[in-house]
Order: sequence, then C-alpha cells, then structure tokens
Amino acid sequence: MHPTTFAELGLSNKVLAAIEAAGYPSPTPIQAQAIPIAVTGRDVLGIAQTGTGKTASFVLPMITRLEAGRARARMPRSLILAPTRELAAQVAQSFDKYGVNHKLTVALLIGGVSMDDQVRKLDRGVDVLIATPGRLLDHFSRGRVMLMGVEILVIDEADRMLDMGFIPDIEKICKLLPPRRQTLFFSATMPAEITRLVDQFLKDPVRIEVARPATTAKTITQSFKFCPTIDDREKRAILRDLLRELDVKNAIIFCNRKRDVAILLKSLLKHGFSAGAIHGDLDQSTRMATLDAFREGRIQLLAASDVAARGLDIPDVSHVFNYDVPWQADDYVHRIGRTGRAGKQGNSVTIVTPDDIKALTAITKLTDDQPLWLGEAPDEATIADGMKRRGRGRRGASSSDRGGRDARRGSGERRPEQRGRGRGQRSPREADASAGTNAETTLASQRPQPEERVRAPHNDEPRDSQRDERREGRRKSGRGERDTSRPAQQPSRARQDAASHKDKEQAAPRKSEPRERDPMPFGLDENVPAFLRRPVRIAGR
Repeated sequence: MHPTTFAELGLSNKVLAAIEAAGYPSPTPIQAQAIPIAVTGRDVLGIAQTGTGKTASFVLPMITRLEAGRARARMPRSLILAPTRELAAQVAQSFDKYGVNHKLTVALLIGGVSMDDQVRKLDRGVDVLIATPGRLLDHFSRGRVMLMGVEILVIDEADRMLDMGFIPDIEKICKLLPPRRQTLFFSATMPAEITRLVDQFLKDPVRIEVARPATTAKTITQSFKFCPTIDDREKRAILRDLLRELDVKNAIIFCNRKRDVAILLKSLLKHGFSAGAIHGDLDQSTRMATLDAFREGRIQLLAASDVAARGLDIPDVSHVFNYDVPWQADDYVHRIGRTGRAGKQGNSVTIVTPDDIKALTAITKLTDDQPLWLGEAPDEATIADGMKRRGRGRRGASSSDRGGRDARRGSGERRPEQRGRGRGQRSPREADASAGTNAETTLASQRPQPEERVRAPHNDEPRDSQRDERREGRRKSGRGERDTSRPAQQPSRARQDAASHKDKEQAAPRKSEPRERDPMPFGLDENVPAFLRRPVRIAGR
C-alpha cells in the first residue's frame, strides 16, 4: 500500500508547506514510491513515463536533506545533470517553487549564456548545481568548480543523454565525484547502455518502475490523420484545417528538422495564427523568451524540434501535433507526453504520409495501440506500398530524391557535374585540384633554394665531372696534352688566393669564353683546407 499524501513521505515541514502552497494535493505513483527511499539516502533507479512527476521525485527529498549544512566556495553540495538547457532551467524553477521556505543557493550552468554570472555564484558557494554535461566539464577544466564535495547526484532523462551522445561525459563526471554519495537515476526507458551505466555507478539501488517502459499515458487521446501525398504544402494545409476544426486551446507542433520548424512558423504566421518556434539553432535567450510566452498564453502555438520533446513541464497543453512522424518510436512517446500531464486530459494528432507508414507501424507496435484515424484511413495497397518505402531519412532527403539517385547510379546515368565529359576526362573539381597541385609545384621550384653545404667531390660529383677535373689538373701542371676542345679558362679564385694571398677578388672570365667549372665548386672561400683543393682518386673508378 503506497502513501496517499505528501505528509506520509518523510519530508520536512518546510517542504510540506511549500507543496501545499503550490496546490498539489497528493503525490503521483513515482513520487509516492521514490521520495521515501530518497529521503533515507539510498540510491534510486526510477523508471517512469514522461509527465509522471519525476522532477519532484528528486527535488523534494533533496531539499529536505540539504536543510542541514552549508555550501563552500566552488564546492557544490549536490549536482543535477540534465540533457538540455530547457530541462535544466525547468529543474531550477522547481527549486524556486519548492524551496521557497529555504535559503538554498542554486546555480544553473548551461550554454548560451554568460559564464561570468555562473562563476560568481560558484565562487560564493552553491547548495544545488544544475548543469548540462558539456558546460559543467568546461567549468571544471578551467578550475572554476570542484566536485569532491558533492553529496547527492541526480541524472535526469538518462535515455535522452544516451540519444544525445552524453554518456562518455556522464562517465567522466561520475569518476570525478566522491564514491560516498547518493545517486538518483531517472529514465523513461532502459536500453542496454543505460543498464551498464547503472551497474557501474549505482550501489544497491532501489528500482522503482511505475509503468512499462515507453508506454503512453492513458490520459492522452491519440489520433492520426492520413495525408495521401508527401508534398509539404499539402501537409501544412491539413495542419491548418486541424487547428481550425479541433478545440485547440494551445498546442506544440513537432517537426523532425530545424529547417522545417522555421518554414512551418512562417506559414502559420502568414495565415494569421499566433505562433512561436523553438529549436537548437536559436540562442538561449530567444528560446527561453519563447517558452515563457507560450506558458503565459501570449502565443497559442509552439513549433518545435525534438529539443522540446523531453522533460519540459508546460502545464495545460491541450494538444500535441506531430507534423512529422518521428524517426524513432520512443520519440513519439516523449513528444505526446507534453500533453495529458499530472492526470489531466490531453490530445495528440499525427499527420501520416505514405513515406511514414513504416514508422507508424513501429509506433503502434511499441504502444500496443491501433491507430485512430481522423477521416479516411490509408487502404491496404497504400500500406503495403508504404512498408516498401525507405521513408524520410535524417539527412533530409525524401524517398523520391534517394530513389532518383539510386536509379541514376544503377542505370549508369551521370550526375549533373559529370555530364559533358567523356571517358578519361576529369571533372571540374578534379581539374581544380590538379591545377592547385601543379601551381604549388611551380611555386616550389621558383622559391630560392637554401645554400648547399660544402661537399667533397668524391662523394657528390658525377664521374664525368671528376675526369674533367683531373685532366685540367694535369694540363696546368705540365703533364698530359692540352685539351683544345674547350676554351682556355682563367685560374679559379681558390687557386689564386692560395698562391698569392693578395688579390681576394675573383678573376672575371673573358667575355668571349664561357666560364668553366672550378675544380672546387660550391663557392668555397680562401679558408678551404688544402686536402679539399686536391682531387681525390677513388679506388675502383
């Protein structure tokens, strides 16, 4: 038998007063089971679908446990890790609501905002540090925060952390924390990677599972609308008709791509709807301002990417529209979980095109519910054809686009940039690359070369050159015949300097005769040792 009131959960009187002031009469199932365990200091593994009150399941016991003690500079007493900036900001708002009777210091470390204010709070000391993994590691690497004083660690939306690639950061952070700590771990699903993380960093946790993983709330009425074409203009027209026909108080409209969010917002505003948008390319101040306007009712519709699908607690959302069927079935559960929260009724409508049939089948298999169609449902032939389609990929190409590329590849048709050239001819890109390489080679040949080092003739001179030098030596010493095939040459500068030590200027050759190579090349001066001035005979040559 689970507790039915907050007074039975072991919370402090100050926390109970804050709950009563907030107007929450009774705990949700996850709160009723998790809070009594968390208050005692044991590790908790909470598995519950979105919208069931997981945030209060760790915020309330944390406030109770942090009533005793005080914070020290740069050493937070507790740490909460969230996957997105919006979810982290929402957790901070929960501490403002439930910690109204306490003097706990809360710091929010998220990207997109100035780090100076965050550093000033850390320097004063914080009781609760709420952060996204990337910004926390950034502060830690700069020496602005130390984690050896953390008593309580909370990892929220762990499966979303996995989807966003934060698991290596989570492992790094956990290894920086003291081993004697309490860990509260919450997730909507439990894939294998999350299970491994739990086994590694939680000690004898109490597993609390209030619903089958990845199930939808029973308070949500799920509907589907079939669009017979994949044309986005037709989809937007269907969406506008649904917004006018249904009793929509406010709604979140989800798209798979950020660019589609911007296009949809422009279309809604053009047709007179009160709308805003939120996606990952917007700066943090714009995202927070748009969310505040939606919460306060100043805008009716919120076009969003999946950045808003997880963890955002926006009360009284009457409808969720899936303009695009999500690529992953789990994302469908989290998207529609933005409505029907805390026991209230909600509605979700998903627009399905022939490209989305396969994704819809995965969703119905996960939720174990048959789709309820608004209007005509797709016929069996459309469903059979849709199961053969590849669907819309994450890179934004439709199946027709990919089919066209595949057909060209199979038939041997050339891509546009290949047309107009025969076999063996290079593409413009290849020609540019080759031209760049030739230009580099030409420039390299024109650069001034470094002065060569002094080298002995027997090591570097070719054999013919050495033979000519020996013949020249014999001629000048009176031995051998004079070589009349070559013009006479003035003695080299090296021999003149060695003989007279007076004239240090090089003797200029006669204008009518080209200068012959000196016996000792490479620009040697008067300080050349004698053994280098004599030709060296090499055995075997």
